[in-house]
Amino acid sequence: MASPPPPAPAAAAAHSVFVYGTLMAEEVVRVLLGRVPPSSPALLPNHQRLSIRGRVYPAILPVDGSKVPGKVWKGITDRELDVLDIFEDEEYVRETVGILLTDSADTMVAYAYIWGNVDDPDLYGEWDFDEWKKVHLKDYLTMTQDFKEELEQLESETHD
Repeated sequence: MASPPPPAPAAAAAHSVFVYGTLMAEEVVRVLLGRVPPSSPALLPNHQRLSIRGRVYPAILPVDGSKVPGKVWKGITDRELDVLDIFEDEEYVRETVGILLTDSADTMVAYAYIWGNVDDPDLYGEWDFDEWKKVHLKDYLTMTQDFKEELEQLESETHD
């Protein structure tokens, strides 16, 4: 009788992250994470996506009755979550939210980056992903590549 296979090594925690702005673009995620994780279209209920004066990326805030379209990236590793946390900066707070998967009507829990200042006077109107892709994607990819290179440089300096 054959012996059972050895146990698989413990996998790193896999996270799900709901995104609603620039991180919906696969090109941006590929630069940040070095891969495009599996995803599903999703809605975040009771939140609103807003433009931020002087910036090309959006914010979301809790607003009863509103919903934010986006997608959920699945299978995000601890290391990748760290990269997203640094990329999102301190103006966003990573919170656990309940989302609705629009391709299956299932619900699930995921992380989302919520704007930290609910009284920010620079928030206005609705942010448009398609418009952002047309107008800002190319420059945003350059900025994202620069960010990733700086992050890798810092990491290599701290590990020397």
